[in-house]
Amino acid sequence: MGGFHAFAEDDDDQYGKLLGNTSPRDTTIQIIISFAFGIAAFLTFCVLRPRWTGLYAARKKTKDEATALPDLPDTLFGWIVPLWKITDQQLLASAGLDAYVFLAFFKMAIKFLLVTLFFSLLIIKPVHDAYPEDIPTGNKTHHHNDTEVNSAIAHTDMRRSVNLLQSSSNSSLPYFPGNLETDYLWMYVVLAYLFSAIAMYLIISETRRIIEVRQEYLGSQTTITDRTIRLSGIPPDLQDEGRIKEFIESLDIGQVESVMLCRQWKELDQAMIERMDTLRRLEEAYTIHIGHRTVERNLESLPIVQPPPHEPSVAHTPDGEQNGNAGSMGANGQAHVGVRPMTTIRYGRMKWYSKQVDALDHFGEKLRQADERVKELRKKTFAPTPLAFITMDSVAACQMAIQAVLDPSPLQLIANQSPAPSDVLWQNTYLSRRSRMTRSWSITALIVLLTIFWSVILVPIAGLLNVDAIGKLLPQVGEFLEDHENVRSLVNTQLPTLIASLLTVLVPYLYYYMSWYQGMISAGDIELSSISKNFFFTFFNFFVIFTVLGTASKFYQFFERFGDAVDFRKIAYTLALSLQRLLPFYTNFIILQGIGLFPFRLLEVGSMSLYPIYLMGAKTPRDYAELVQPPVFSYGFYLPTALLIFIICMVYSVLRSSWSVLLAGLAYFLLGHFVYKYQLLYAMDHQQHSTGRAWGMICDRIFIGMIFFQLTTAGQLILKQAVTRSVLMIPLIVTTVWVSIMYGRTYKPLMRFIALRSVKRGERYSDDASPEPVSRVSSDELTPERNVWADTDVAQLRYHRETRTMRGQAVDESPEAGFRFINPSLVAPLNGVWMAHKNMESDSNGGQTAGEDSV
Repeated sequence: MGGFHAFAEDDDDQYGKLLGNTSPRDTTIQIIISFAFGIAAFLTFCVLRPRWTGLYAARKKTKDEATALPDLPDTLFGWIVPLWKITDQQLLASAGLDAYVFLAFFKMAIKFLLVTLFFSLLIIKPVHDAYPEDIPTGNKTHHHNDTEVNSAIAHTDMRRSVNLLQSSSNSSLPYFPGNLETDYLWMYVVLAYLFSAIAMYLIISETRRIIEVRQEYLGSQTTITDRTIRLSGIPPDLQDEGRIKEFIESLDIGQVESVMLCRQWKELDQAMIERMDTLRRLEEAYTIHIGHRTVERNLESLPIVQPPPHEPSVAHTPDGEQNGNAGSMGANGQAHVGVRPMTTIRYGRMKWYSKQVDALDHFGEKLRQADERVKELRKKTFAPTPLAFITMDSVAACQMAIQAVLDPSPLQLIANQSPAPSDVLWQNTYLSRRSRMTRSWSITALIVLLTIFWSVILVPIAGLLNVDAIGKLLPQVGEFLEDHENVRSLVNTQLPTLIASLLTVLVPYLYYYMSWYQGMISAGDIELSSISKNFFFTFFNFFVIFTVLGTASKFYQFFERFGDAVDFRKIAYTLALSLQRLLPFYTNFIILQGIGLFPFRLLEVGSMSLYPIYLMGAKTPRDYAELVQPPVFSYGFYLPTALLIFIICMVYSVLRSSWSVLLAGLAYFLLGHFVYKYQLLYAMDHQQHSTGRAWGMICDRIFIGMIFFQLTTAGQLILKQAVTRSVLMIPLIVTTVWVSIMYGRTYKPLMRFIALRSVKRGERYSDDASPEPVSRVSSDELTPERNVWADTDVAQLRYHRETRTMRGQAVDESPEAGFRFINPSLVAPLNGVWMAHKNMESDSNGGQTAGEDSV
């Protein structure tokens, strides 16, 4: 213990360096900067929202599911109250279960933080103010305000821990501080039990509510997706549509409407990709030939995407050639000569030779050859795969199949709920099981390597998050920071939070990209996989590792000073000090994420900043049509960060100055619920046929955070030599683990399947549903006798069908519209070139394109 005694003899200035010299100025600067940027972004959004409805109301304008939502007023702030009043029934009918579950997590977090903040202000803060501990002797003044206490407690805890270790090493009798000083430590135990019980109650009560809504909502659906089974592991003797139908019907669970056996369509899919590439090149050639790009000026979209108005485009004969010479008539009736573009082709052995040819003729001929090849491949019979989509005659038959074991052999004839046809990734349906397993394990191994990589990256970052470390690396910069207090506070505040925010924003894109290469069948599975991967990064790499490495230099000093022998008391001391030291950092991080960045997400700065880049690459009408599509809302980008902040608030909920973290977290979730509600309903596109499967993942992560919170509280008690109190945390940890296991066994099946009773009840309500919209009903009236969610959905669905019928459009997933499970490469029309401002013309397959010319 001599080495540890040597560490105890460091002066008070060394303790200040350990703490990073945090001060009230740092948090004040963070609040000022966050409010300044946040208010500016919010006011900008309020001004631009009614002017750029093509961006900020893109979903309302383009998605039929959002047509029943109320129109928000065009006034500066008049849209806030109508958005707040939108009910859960309207949310479900318009945005689906995934959006409902996502916002339900924010509501649950708000409830938990309100309760914990109340106890923090009522009990924790007064108790800690009454026992502020001794301020380091190096300070001449003794301020008893909460922030100064927060800056000094690590020193006192460290000094106390050293005294305890000294007394334990010099005497067989343990050291006991005075009763008045230690009685308040019971507060840690009581509040840990209380907060854990509140979290468990909220999880279970909200899960029961979501299950009730999910069963009623999905039980009333009769779409093709809800009646379709994804059957995998089909043995070779059953890999035929007729034999699969006979097998399923022999189980006496229902009649089969259709069977789509997946086949080895790789050659056909590749041919379609090559055809699309040729078509785009031909469209670019026609754009150059015509000499301009004609796009309607739309005052509701961004000015930066508005090219100047051009002369009308020329007419084309059915064979794609221009009338007369290669000229086109301008607005004044005078002809201007259109240049026929040229392209370079390479030929000969190893493509050594090249020549210039007419681009229109060259790509036109390649497109004709591509069409012929696709037509030939569509007639070809491809080899079957062990995967099929089977549509039953009822939802009940589908549910009986997916909830039963169909075959006694392992990994054979496994039935699962099918994703929506538009959600299927057909290029992955013909991957073999070995290929999927290889991809999955490869991605897992890569994530392990990335975990090590992020840890190595965070080591120097953690060492640079204080002015002293910067001064050692860059002495001149350190001297400048010492002389300028405001700049030093700015570096202490903004540098750590900026780096952390950049990591939590940029790294999820990498993990989301990796999820697409695991060979999953549907985009929904990829979304859930990205949530899992990104949470692993944010929680483990960012929170756990970053907290450990927050005093990484001290770990190195420990091992340099005391050798390689591991003393768990030293490690526990260092971890506890790191947690307390990083409390201001996490507070500033949450403030920046909530107050500073949420208004920018509402403003959709990312989409605005990418418009010029996409605009520079846009040449053809097809490019411009893709340019104005609404952005896609990905739960995998936003949910892990919200979970991390919730866990941070839970971990710090009983520690000193916990009110600051809880208040910042409450502001984060209040603003987040408001911002995401607007984007999910009005601005951004997302999956419609959703089943709310993310809720089980959310609860599992909360249980992990709860255990981490309990271990942290026990560690704090051990450092304060409250051994008896720390032992009392063991039953709580065991109870939490047991509740999480029982939760998985009891509630998770109802988050995967639909109860047959719900299906039958939904069928009865669907048959008896009135065409008139139902009146608004509170959530308290959700009884088995009244299917409020289904009634609302039926009314909305009938409204959508009527409006789409008037527009001549198909109804999503309507059997009458022919929406079925089939590879688009087999049936997609071979449309011609898109040309702007031409009348509707039929393509070679009878398809039509509105507003463009098919050549």
